Amino acid sequence: MIAFIARLFSRSEPSLSEASPRDAARFAALHSASFRRGWSEGEFERLLIDRNITAHRAAIGTDLAGFILSRRAADEAEILSVAVASSWRGRGLATRLLGLHLRRLAGLGVRAVFLEVDADNAPARSLYAGAHFRQISRREAYYRQSTGGASTALVLRRELN
Repeated sequence: MIAFIARLFSRSEPSLSEASPRDAARFAALHSASFRRGWSEGEFERLLIDRNITAHRAAIGTDLAGFILSRRAADEAEILSVAVASSWRGRGLATRLLGLHLRRLAGLGVRAVFLEVDADNAPARSLYAGAHFRQISRREAYYRQSTGGASTALVLRRELN
C-alpha cells in the first residue's frame, strides 16, 4: 500500500542522472528487451567501472526508463548504446537523454561524437538527425537480422562546440 501511495505522488517524468555500476542489472534487462543480442550484466558492469565510459540513466524511483552510454578516447567519443523502455518510446525521452549526454561529453572536452545505427531503424535515425548527426560512412550487411538476413549500419558523426 505504501508503494502504491508513493507512486501516486511521485514525479510522472523520469529524472536523468549519471549512471553507476549499480545500474548494470537494470541496464542489461532493458538492453535485452530492446535489442536482438542484449549485453549481459557482467558486460555492463565492466563498462560502467571504466573511467572512459560516460553513462546516463532516466528513472522513476527504481524503475529504469532509459539509458545512454559512450566511450571516450582523446577528444572523441562513440555512443555505444541507447535504450528506452517500450512504455516511454515516442515521448521525447531519448532526445532528453541524448541532449544531456552530449552536453556532458562536451564538458569533458569531447569534440566529435560517432555512432552506428541500423539503416532500418527509422526512430533512431530521426533522433540522431534531430541532434545534427551526419552520415559519414556505411557498413553493408553489418547487422544480422532474426530472419537470417543482414542490414546496413550507417556511421554518423556530430561535432561538439
